[in-house]
Amino acid sequence: MTLKIAFAGTGGISKVHAQSAKDLGLELVAVVNHRPESMQAFAEKFSIPRQYPTVERLLRAGGVDALIVSTPNYIHSEQSVSALRAGVHVMVEKPMAMNAHEAQEMVTAADVGGALLMVAHCWRFDEEVRWLRNQIQTGIIGPVIRTKGYGVHTHWGPSGWFTQAEFAGGGALADMGIHAIDTARFLMADPQPVSVYAKTDTVYGNYDVDDTGLILISWDNGATSYIESGWWQPHSDGKASTTQLYGKKGFAQLFPSYIEVIQPQSKDVKHIDSGFPAVRDTHAPQSMYDNQLAYFVDCIQQGRTPVPGGAEGLINMKIVDAAYASSRTGKVIEI
Repeated sequence: MTLKIAFAGTGGISKVHAQSAKDLGLELVAVVNHRPESMQAFAEKFSIPRQYPTVERLLRAGGVDALIVSTPNYIHSEQSVSALRAGVHVMVEKPMAMNAHEAQEMVTAADVGGALLMVAHCWRFDEEVRWLRNQIQTGIIGPVIRTKGYGVHTHWGPSGWFTQAEFAGGGALADMGIHAIDTARFLMADPQPVSVYAKTDTVYGNYDVDDTGLILISWDNGATSYIESGWWQPHSDGKASTTQLYGKKGFAQLFPSYIEVIQPQSKDVKHIDSGFPAVRDTHAPQSMYDNQLAYFVDCIQQGRTPVPGGAEGLINMKIVDAAYASSRTGKVIEI
């Protein structure tokens, strides 16, 4: 039976998810948005028959297997919890909520209701990211000692609700830094955070959220991750989720992706090329989102808990919360 998919939100990322649903041959049945004109245009673009002003109205009407939540952060939890309690599976955009407390409510709703909850940490489904993770998991660079990652927009930044704390919860750290945080976790096979130290600031725009930040995360595997986040930055050493990993036996980098292994006898360095282009035509290709949604659908059909699910998303929210607390207090925050 073809899965019936609904969409909450009509912005850019909703369009990407809707295109993935079409690419996969799913049944796009409904869209939810508080703006009728935006909802109408979205419905026409993707041939969606049903339109609703709220998720509650959608759920009362029924006929939906899964909901993709791509609305502003402040209603992620409310919409997701409503759907999960109604037995509708949910894939929610990152950050999954405004804070870890809301994220926990979503996890609880999934556990109690039995519906699946997945968090759209999309870089886990990029072919290049998965190639590097598989290499690292063989132990080719040895235990990872530290990582360095980037969640940065250069010469650009968002507007609207993204820059308003009451709707977004946080700024560049919650928007972009979380990509780099999750990618580092994924490449290291999801270690648990031990502590966070961070400094965030607002220097490039007139809004009440952060647009630059540095985060240090200590993990239970002994590694430390250094993360840069930002909007409107004059420079970044890497594109979104670019990650460098320093191991006891070598070095690995994502975007461009390669590995350098120190030969134990000669101490020469062996270079291993990934085979992927050094510069991608599109940094965040549609295929990555297609892979992500295909995985979500497979989890639903197989009754398998998705990864990244609520547990992984909750850990990331705890890291974000700790980073903002650290920046406010100037102290290391233990998790």
